[in-house]
Amino acid sequence: MAHEYDVVILGGGTGGYVAAIRASQLGLKTAIVEKGKLGGTCLHKGCIPSKALLRSAEVFATAKRSEDFGVMTGDISVNFGRVQERKEKIITQLHKGVQHLMKQGKIDVYEGIGRILGPSIFSPMPGTISVEMNNGTENEILIPKNVIIATGSRPRSLPGLEIDGEYVMSSDEALEMKTLPDSILIVGGGVIGVEWASMLSDFGVKVTIIEYADRIIPTEDHDISKEMQRIMKKKGIEMITGAKVLPETLVKDQGVTVSAEVKGTVKEFNADKLLVSVGRQANTEGIGLDNTEIQVEKGFIVTNEFFQTKESHIYAIGDVIGGLQLAHVASHEGIIAVEHIAGKNPSPLDYHLVSRCIYSNPEVSSVGMTEQEAIETGKKVKVGKFSFRAIGKALVFGESDGFVKMIADQETDDLLGVHMIGPHVTDMISEAGLAMVLNAVPWEIAHTIHPHPTLSEAIGEAALAVDGIAIHG
Repeated sequence: MAHEYDVVILGGGTGGYVAAIRASQLGLKTAIVEKGKLGGTCLHKGCIPSKALLRSAEVFATAKRSEDFGVMTGDISVNFGRVQERKEKIITQLHKGVQHLMKQGKIDVYEGIGRILGPSIFSPMPGTISVEMNNGTENEILIPKNVIIATGSRPRSLPGLEIDGEYVMSSDEALEMKTLPDSILIVGGGVIGVEWASMLSDFGVKVTIIEYADRIIPTEDHDISKEMQRIMKKKGIEMITGAKVLPETLVKDQGVTVSAEVKGTVKEFNADKLLVSVGRQANTEGIGLDNTEIQVEKGFIVTNEFFQTKESHIYAIGDVIGGLQLAHVASHEGIIAVEHIAGKNPSPLDYHLVSRCIYSNPEVSSVGMTEQEAIETGKKVKVGKFSFRAIGKALVFGESDGFVKMIADQETDDLLGVHMIGPHVTDMISEAGLAMVLNAVPWEIAHTIHPHPTLSEAIGEAALAVDGIAIHG
């Protein structure tokens, strides 16, 4: 049976379901096709489950030093089964919430695999969707005026380090571990690798990171990377940078052994498990792109600033188009795509204004340019840094490592970037994000009164430090 819609969205992850809600608000008849569960990777295999585990690890790490707070706990241990139960409870609650939102918005949800058909009896243009239903019933045919591809991504693997789920894992398999290993090798010291390293180390696992670049979290400001490396070393995490893993040396026998070339020398590493954390690849296969004129470059769908593909009635958003592969980015891309469909003339997304977060312990957050990027564009910069060691609330929390760093244009005073590492900085970055949106200067941030005692005082002090007039520094 054929069903007509204004918009059909392939993928019910964060980008897809948010786009569907916005389409419903604008009066568009909308459907989602999802082969798994609504909420997608973020809710079931990414953002939420990993943060639930990170929180449990943080609580355990804090409990181990509870005597510092005058709280005597005696012997403590991790019941990892209970940790996983808590994670699943959170996921289930949020999943039910998304399902309710779909019903509330009168959004039809088709559980199955959606494929784009070429010109057919249903439409002279590519875009009709054939849905292979999960329940095995006859395919459903959806005839939309517009399509939004939001099929997301999956963990990338390395040739020779194929995922087996037992000894070699991606983040997907790691999230489902029944027990904690005694030791783990993490190939890749980017955002996901550092989050897992932090979590597992706080749980008491011996962690070694092997990173190809010359520093961990290489996309962050150099000072942030340096501070993270210092703190992780203090936690007992071994970090091997400038290292090229040699997959052909992998041996799996009651654990894993693999070698890496480090500064011209081959070194061997051993652990119970190996986690491959080398980025994510777009889910572009098997959705019918070959029935269209849609362009794919380096594995990602090519779009314009309003997320239209070469087929102007077919849009694409989120991880499948590359760029910043972040849930909050996918959501905003979806909103822009839907508003463009509805003729609302939305403004294009300025990726320079997107806040980025790492939920390790300590946390990292940033928005705008790094100091190096600003200098490379030819700008003369002035920099203010302020340590959490001088912030009363950080000392109260017992978490005084880290700092806030602010970068401004020496000639115009414009704010260019803000970078933070320390306690709860992912909850603080939106102030800096708003400042960037409003094209603020450090003076305006400094003259925003930050309550005392709060961690946010570090932002105000860093703004003052840009001009060398920090009060407590």
